[in-house]
Amino acid sequence: MMAGAGEESRALYRAGVRAALEAWPALQIAVDNGFGGVHSQEKAEWLCGAVEDYFFRNADLELDEVEDFLGELMTNEFDTVVEDGSLPQVSQQLQTMFHHFQRGDGAALKEMTSHITQKKRKVTATALKTAKQADEAEADTVEEMEVTAVNNGDTTDRVCPQPESSDSNFQTIKEEDIVEDGWTIVRRKK
Repeated sequence: MMAGAGEESRALYRAGVRAALEAWPALQIAVDNGFGGVHSQEKAEWLCGAVEDYFFRNADLELDEVEDFLGELMTNEFDTVVEDGSLPQVSQQLQTMFHHFQRGDGAALKEMTSHITQKKRKVTATALKTAKQADEAEADTVEEMEVTAVNNGDTTDRVCPQPESSDSNFQTIKEEDIVEDGWTIVRRKK
């Protein structure tokens, strides 16, 4: 392989890593909400280089090693524990791209990067207060998360509402059921 072809392939791999990480909702939310502090954007850019270097320094990585590495970076740099099931998916994408790079398959790298970029969604999470919570300023705050996804210009809003207590299957919690350490005593319905 010629040196120019190797550099071109590495540039394609770098672009693929960047596309995969930029399309990762967990990282997007962490950066957009400043979970990494005031330098969240810079940390995300650094993360791309760190992931690329990780693959080059370690031969024959297993999927769980890549997941652990990404999870550790998210925890350490963005104070975020990723529990949405996306770690294996992103890790697999990165590992597949690296295998294409190792084989010198630039066409497959371009195709995979293009596919990831096309599927990329803009995800935002904002905390909302319910009307009931606004009235009860002294009560403990519980927040809903509104998640907005934009795909090819189409926007979908989803709000995860708090359950309504008007259903007969729910029982009301009495003040005496809340003990001083914050635990709630759950009693069987009579």
